[in-house]
Order: sequence, then C-alpha cells, then structure tokens
Amino acid sequence: MQERQVQRRDDATHPAGKKGPVRRRLRTGAALLATIALLAGCQSVFDQAYTPNVSPSDSPQIVDEVQKDDPRAQMGAREHPRIVASYGGEYRDAKTERLVARIAGALTAVSENPNQSFRITILNSPAINAFALPGGYLYVTRGLLALANDASEVAAVLSHEMGHVTANHGIERQRREEAEVIASRVVAEVLSSDLAGKQALARGKLRLAAFSRQQELQADVIGVRMLGEAGYDPYAAARFLDSMAAYSRYSAVDPDNDQSLDFLSSHPNSAQRVDLARRHARNFGVEGSVGDRGRDYFLAGIDGLLYGDSPQEGYVRGQTFLHGGLGIRFDVPEDFRIDNKVEAVLATGPGETAIRFDGVAAGDNNSLPNYLTSGWVAGLQPETVREITVNGLPAATARASAERWDFDVTVIRVNDQIFRFLTAVPKGSTALDSTAQLLRNTFRRMTPAEISALKPLRVRVVTVGPEDTVASLSARMMGTDRKLDLFKLINALPVGATLSPGQKMKIISE
Repeated sequence: MQERQVQRRDDATHPAGKKGPVRRRLRTGAALLATIALLAGCQSVFDQAYTPNVSPSDSPQIVDEVQKDDPRAQMGAREHPRIVASYGGEYRDAKTERLVARIAGALTAVSENPNQSFRITILNSPAINAFALPGGYLYVTRGLLALANDASEVAAVLSHEMGHVTANHGIERQRREEAEVIASRVVAEVLSSDLAGKQALARGKLRLAAFSRQQELQADVIGVRMLGEAGYDPYAAARFLDSMAAYSRYSAVDPDNDQSLDFLSSHPNSAQRVDLARRHARNFGVEGSVGDRGRDYFLAGIDGLLYGDSPQEGYVRGQTFLHGGLGIRFDVPEDFRIDNKVEAVLATGPGETAIRFDGVAAGDNNSLPNYLTSGWVAGLQPETVREITVNGLPAATARASAERWDFDVTVIRVNDQIFRFLTAVPKGSTALDSTAQLLRNTFRRMTPAEISALKPLRVRVVTVGPEDTVASLSARMMGTDRKLDLFKLINALPVGATLSPGQKMKIISE
C-alpha cells in the first residue's frame, strides 16, 4: 500500500476493481467487501506523498544511451516510464547499480549485435521478475536479485533478456499488435485503476514482455552462449531455472502468494528448458570446472538490499500493520493473515471473516456521521450510526447488511485524512463485534520513537561461524513464519545441506 497521489476514479478503491488473478484465501473476503465498498470518486490518502522516480537512470554506472534514431528504441522509451511506475519506481542504490552494471557490461561485450546498447533498470519491487523491451531496455527487480546467489545467475537472466532484444522478438510480437494500440491501452488501464494500471504489463494484458515458447528457447540458447563467452559459469542458466522451480514450489504452499508479477508468469519453466540449458553449457566444458560464478562480489553488492515491503507501502509485522509515513498502526486478531496491497490492507480470518483498511482525503467532510451516510456504503443502516472516539481520535461507526453478509464500518479522522475499516462476517456470526472492536482498540497514532525505530527488512550477508547451523541461522530470519523454508530458498540449499565455517549466507533482517 503506497503513498502515491492518484487520479479520481470510479473503481480504484473498490475491491471489485482489482483485476487479474485473485488470491485464493482472499477471494471470499474481497468479494464480500466489494458488496459495500462503493467508494466512487475517492482519493486514497495512502497515495498522498510518494512519487516514484520514473525518470531515466542517470547513474554513470548504468548505460545511459540507446540508439536515438532506432524506432525500436523509441518504443522502449515511450513505455519505460509506465513500466517503471507499475513496479514502484526505480530502486536506487549505487552499490547495487554498480553490481548490475558490471554484469551487464561483461555481457554487452559479447552480444550478438555489438551496435546494440542496453539500459538496465533495477525495479523497486519485491516481485521476482526480469524482462526486456525493444530497443535495449532491460529490467530486473530487486526481488530477483535477492533470490539469486551469484553474479552468474543474474548474468543468466540478463543474457536471456538480451537475447530477446538481439533476436528482435519484441518487433515480431509488435507486428501482431500495433504499438499505438499497446500504448493507448496502457494509458487507459493506468487511469482506470491504480492497481490494474500498475500491474498491466506483468498481467500480460499488453504482451510487451510476453514471448512464444520458441522465442523463449531461442533466448535461452543465446543467453547460455553469452554466459560462456563472457567468462561466467554457463551452467548458471540451468541452476537459476532450478531455483525458480524451487521458488514456484515455495509460493504454491502459500495460497496468498500472487505470482502474476513474477518471472514464471511470463517465462515458462520446464524440464525441457533446463535440459536445453545444460546441453548448451557443455559446449564450454564440464559443470563445475568452467566459468566464474562471481559469488563474493555479488553478495557484497546485495548486502543491505531492501527486501519485501518498501517504506512507502507500510510494513506488516506479525499481526500488526504499521505505516511510518502516515504515523498509524493497528492489530488484527491472532488467527488472521494480513495482505498489504497497493490499494488497501486486507486481512482474512476463520469463519469467512474479512477486513479491509484504506483511507481517503477528508476534504470538506467535517462530520464523520454525515460522511458515513453520504452514499459510499451500500446497505448502510442509518439508525446504527453513532459518533465515538478511538484512542482520542474522532470517529464514527455503523452497521451495514447485504445479501448474506453483515458489516461493521468504522471511520477515523486523523488531521486531514479519514481512515476506514470494513469488517465483514456471514450473517449471524458472533465474530463481528469482537473483530471490529479489536481494530478500534488498537488503531492509534505511532509515537516519534516508534516511527524512528521502524526499519525495513533487508538482505544481510553473514559469515558462518563454528557453531552456526542451518537451523540457527534460519532462526535469525525476520518477516516470515516459514523461516527455515525461506532461508533454504534464498541460499539455494538442497535437502540435508550443512554449513561450513567461513561460508557466506543470506538472511533477512532489519
């Protein structure tokens, strides 16, 4: 959930306005909340202050020139700002940019088209993805960098995407759908819904980064050749495909995990691709005996990399949502799961109970009871509206009913903002009062000390000590209740793996 100013719209804050696959665990909650969240024409205060940096990269370590007279580059330049915005802006960190530039530079030197220049953009997204646009625009997310374990694996991803560019795959696809149609569709979707617009590319609606299976296999072949000729371990491509398969299995365990923004949504993973990558890598020698993995300088380059939610979206810590920029926090019941989305915070619990939390600019709404009855809640029961205070803050609450659901609606004013809780339960459920009351009891302003102490999660590189084990290091992981699984995943540890003193491992911590 970001702090970005958005245009007035009809469905941007409406749960039903969310497009693309719906997380299974949230499906019921989102659907029932959509029954009453008729939030037409409201501006989100979560989107108030943050403006993503969507200007072209100006770091001297990043390629800053593309062919100015090349129509392919013009297409990439036109779509670049929208794509960057769809992934939360650029991730700007000089150390990480130098790392990616070092890898890209080695690959560019062995490109099939020496006249092709490339612009590499690191996207500020926890999603695990990479893709290319015509004209040499390459994108890699910080989430993918966090999953990779050495420079050769990132090189495998980038060389694959460079292969799409040098093989003109984007132009072949463009012939099937005119660029003007693509561009106009991007504009329409960005304006119609902030979430749909942000995820339009990754959802495949624009097909800007979608290629055929044959094109994917061709890019694999080009990529492996580039890896070997650049001096990297040519088996890194197959190795990272295996890591992606492990990531897919890890994500499948979590029904709330949405892979639509991830690499596997547009890059088919199959045994055929892994086998093909290994066969072509054998042209350079036996696995384990050729090429540089670049693990040490890679780990140094990602040490401190932002992981998970960015500060602009707020943080989920256990059963608590905290937003330092807005200076607010609240808790959900112990058996609930929080999902921090761009347009709202959603939480689901047992018995089909669901919570939606968002906010709007207060504007000239001086009376909270009047705001509740102003028509944005369908099925509101006017006789239940009452004015209250929530931890010293002016508030109002009411009940609503629609079909087979009962709702508690609570609005709380903080300065020029109105925060809104919508709690939904099946009709007759006794969970409504207790759930809504917990939200009201725990919603409060954060203290300056709490805001100062709130820190994002980062990738931390640690050296294995004599007493360290997989269990002891994984116990230091933060931000997940599947510490061991995630530790093994981000370090590509096989079943039964043991650690040796002096090894470098990644953990997730503040």
